Amino acid sequence: MCTLGCPCLQFLENSLLSAEVKDGEILPPTIKKLMEGYNKYLRPFFDNGPVTVGMSLDIASIDTISEINMDYTATIFLRQRWTDERLVFDGNKSLSLDGRLVELLWVPDTFIVDSKKSFLHDITVENRLIRIFPNGTVLYALRITTTVACNMDLTKYPMDKQTCTLQLESWGYNINDVMFYWARGNDSVSGLDTLRLAQYTIEDHYTSESEAVYETGNYPKLIFHFELKRSILYFILETYVPSSLLVVLSWVSFWISQSSVPARICIGVTTVLTMTTLMMGARTSLPNANCFIKAIDVYLGICFSFIFGALIEYAVAHFCTLHHPDCNNALMYGHHMQECEEEMNGIVTTIASNSLRLKRRKESPAPTPTAGGEPGLAPSSPTASEPKTAEAPAELFSRCAKNISVLRKILRSINCCHVENPHYIDNYSRLTFPLSFVIVNLLYWTYYLYF
Repeated sequence: MCTLGCPCLQFLENSLLSAEVKDGEILPPTIKKLMEGYNKYLRPFFDNGPVTVGMSLDIASIDTISEINMDYTATIFLRQRWTDERLVFDGNKSLSLDGRLVELLWVPDTFIVDSKKSFLHDITVENRLIRIFPNGTVLYALRITTTVACNMDLTKYPMDKQTCTLQLESWGYNINDVMFYWARGNDSVSGLDTLRLAQYTIEDHYTSESEAVYETGNYPKLIFHFELKRSILYFILETYVPSSLLVVLSWVSFWISQSSVPARICIGVTTVLTMTTLMMGARTSLPNANCFIKAIDVYLGICFSFIFGALIEYAVAHFCTLHHPDCNNALMYGHHMQECEEEMNGIVTTIASNSLRLKRRKESPAPTPTAGGEPGLAPSSPTASEPKTAEAPAELFSRCAKNISVLRKILRSINCCHVENPHYIDNYSRLTFPLSFVIVNLLYWTYYLYF
């Protein structure tokens, strides 16, 4: 029974080393000498401060970027460099070891923070590289495929830009034990210039260093940021152009006679159903999140509104036609409205003339007595009741004139709102619908592309 100490650890290490080496396999003298007394369970500089680990990445591919799951899948080459004073040896050449010998060395416990699923490639052998330099520097490289979460803002989808990250942290060693740094700053990540993605283009990328704060302490963190811009050409051909053509197709009914009820109803219903199918198909590749009102949803809603409006337009025009089947009847109705207005004008004119006549009578002078002193009619002095009697009809006529004036304005407004010929509705729609659609499109594309 041995106590925990250096002799016991050395015994365990020698046992593991002998277990790794199969019968007939002998380690080279240099490696065997390095492994003597080496303890992989203790980090380098165990009592002399933290060990610094330099990182670099090579992005081999970004396979899929999923808006439904909000993640991306990438294959990367992760390279880590650190110095282990226990592995210094004489010479001027580095030693490239078999990847399976990494089990004999201490390596950093690096992990990908937001990884959902990762695996190390093992065809034909595990894709790991270990290289030791004379000064004790160790190069450790891995080929990993990982699916990493990426929080996306889909408000401007498909004219959106997404910024995703790849974060590397130490699992068990805090900042007092291990320090991470990017080996060459922003140039530590390579391979993005040669990538070709299906729906995206990589606009920018940069690196940063930080610390992850947890309840157990502060841990080193390296972050790689890259900005993705979605290519809109696919969505223009797949969604925007078909939906716009459906809107234009709904306008064909404006040039069809209102008596062709089956033709116009068929065009309206067909375009509405086709637009509904297009809207449902556009949402199959998007997350079912109520918090996102996407730009493509807004455009499809606009197109659906115009198509539905074209169908309602025919319903209104047909309703007016049923109530005024003959255009002459509609014109006669307009003439009746004009005659009614003329009668109102005559009434107002009569009231105004009567009011003016009463005013003149009130202001006319009283008769004077005859010459010669003969008794004539004495000038009658107006009594107190006569002015009131004269003023009452004037006020009444004035109020009537105001009321009739208001009624005349109401009749004019009714006459303006009335559609004398229901066929004019189609004529107006041929201009207003396309013009409104063009204006809405200008506002839509200006807002989502430049704001």
